[in-house]
Amino acid sequence: MKTQVALVFGGRSVEHEVSVISGLQAYMNIDTDKYDVTPVYMTKTGEFYVGDHIGDIDRYKDIPALLRESVRVIWVNDDGSVKLRSYPGKLFGGKYEKRVDIVFPVVHGTNVEDGALQGFFKTLGVTFVGCDVCASAVGMDKYVTKTVLKDVGVPVLDGKLYTLSDYRETDALAGRIEEKFGYPVIIKPVDLGSSVGISIAHERRGLIEALDDAFRYASVVLAEHAITNLREINCSVLGDENEAEASECEEPMHTEDILSYEDKYVSGAKGGKSQGMASVSRKIPADISAEMREQIREMAVTSFKALRCNGVARIDFMLDGDDGRIYFNEINTIPGSLAFYLWEPLGVPYKELLTRMIELARKRERAERSLTFTFDTNILDRASFGGAKGGKV
Repeated sequence: MKTQVALVFGGRSVEHEVSVISGLQAYMNIDTDKYDVTPVYMTKTGEFYVGDHIGDIDRYKDIPALLRESVRVIWVNDDGSVKLRSYPGKLFGGKYEKRVDIVFPVVHGTNVEDGALQGFFKTLGVTFVGCDVCASAVGMDKYVTKTVLKDVGVPVLDGKLYTLSDYRETDALAGRIEEKFGYPVIIKPVDLGSSVGISIAHERRGLIEALDDAFRYASVVLAEHAITNLREINCSVLGDENEAEASECEEPMHTEDILSYEDKYVSGAKGGKSQGMASVSRKIPADISAEMREQIREMAVTSFKALRCNGVARIDFMLDGDDGRIYFNEINTIPGSLAFYLWEPLGVPYKELLTRMIELARKRERAERSLTFTFDTNILDRASFGGAKGGKV
């Protein structure tokens, strides 16, 4: 009997469209000899849909029409078995129900990649692929990630957080940032990906515009001194907190100071059609020395394990072209296109990569089954409030 896999993509995120592309790429490459795969589209309002055309990328040009032809479903734990069930339920005919053994989330950004969706699946009691709740949440927060990695010796640029209360006095905030970091300075939302809301400022007016843009997408932003002669080197890691291996390294090409959203998903698209992160213009392998390649790959594995990641992640590094120093930039716990293009040069085809991710999820499930999460006591037999508010057991 084939394993029943629900492959989930979309969600309430500014990276919604990118997730659709990544999700359907995975759907088209998963091993159907081993898995019976149901593509599940999550709308921007958090509703889930299945249907004959949910796996067809061309139908997403008109999402309202696609949804009219599809079935809205909810997740149900029915006596230990998790199922997708049509909603609202119908008394006569037309009822949809599908057992789910494993959920494979291919989602990007806030509300879906940051532990929120993972927490939902964990509470539901279904095995899911990728990072657990804690690793997902930590990996999404750029500042918390820096703090963890600094503790294990991974080099990071110093940064400082600013909140909406700071932003109320924008000129004063700009002054404090100038005093601490000087120019150029990079401003970024603390918990977004795909370069959304990220920009480099070279003077006061640009800094104000950068703050306005970042606070449009997040309530907390991060400021760092920007490396002037910057090269970006990325590396993917596959495994878990116990065993992990690194992919080939890449150097993505960009048209501006940093790799923008357009560089990632638009400018490199063949025939005008985006293929997610696979569309990016890049050098694979990156044009770096063998020693630097191994240094970056080792740092990537160290970072992955320290954050207790699972499945596949892509870790982005910054190379200072002036002094040759390497800094951790950020981790993508569910990278665009699942970074399959970094594994193919090492002889790992996309189908195998997806299978290994599923096997890692099962490995974690087996480990968690051996743990004790509850124990029997008679505390409720002795509980009494004694008719008084605030009474204690």
